[in-house]
Amino acid sequence: MIGRIAGIILHRAQDHVLIDVRGVGYIVHVSERTAASLPPAGQATALYTELLVREDLLQLFGFPTLLEKEWHRLLTSVQGVGAKVALAILGTLGPEGLARALALGDWSALRKAPGVGPKLAQRVTMELKDKAPAVMALGGALTVDPGPLPDAEVIEAPIPAPRAARAPDNSAQATADALSALGNLGYNPSEAARAVAEAAGAEPGAATPALIRAALRLLAPRE
Repeated sequence: MIGRIAGIILHRAQDHVLIDVRGVGYIVHVSERTAASLPPAGQATALYTELLVREDLLQLFGFPTLLEKEWHRLLTSVQGVGAKVALAILGTLGPEGLARALALGDWSALRKAPGVGPKLAQRVTMELKDKAPAVMALGGALTVDPGPLPDAEVIEAPIPAPRAARAPDNSAQATADALSALGNLGYNPSEAARAVAEAAGAEPGAATPALIRAALRLLAPRE
């Protein structure tokens, strides 16, 4: 299993990137969102990868964080959602947007992704609404940078210094911490996830204490 690719970008396209790893070129399929975030050709990069194996086909799919890779795995567990459709959903919504849509049961948000019709969007939402909280709870623990980039000397042209490591995703960590706190208070994971997702949508970038307070207000019994 190939779990990580680190090398020099030889070619970038809208939905894939060609990475040279010590003389071997790997085509890695990525979402448009990930493709837009990669450095230009000639620079070093690293991606977490998932290898799709079929009788007549081997394909690599790349992700900037392990958290995004986990969301991709969860999406492809739904019948009718292939690896490329899952990439399209992630590219359209991003990990946070996907988490919010699933937690809130907002299947219309998934329809914005290319190749996702209403029936498939509803199926994904129904099947994953109870599974999404587990991935949301992983939060910042899986938003680490893919690791050291390769030495630029692997190709002849001079290469700029590698980019600094990606900063932790504080919003994902805040969501995970808020879910953990609500779980400790005895709330159902799905209900807690919906409340936290709604609170995060109302106040993007909110810190953990603010998310917990807002979620508790949403979970409070209505008279």
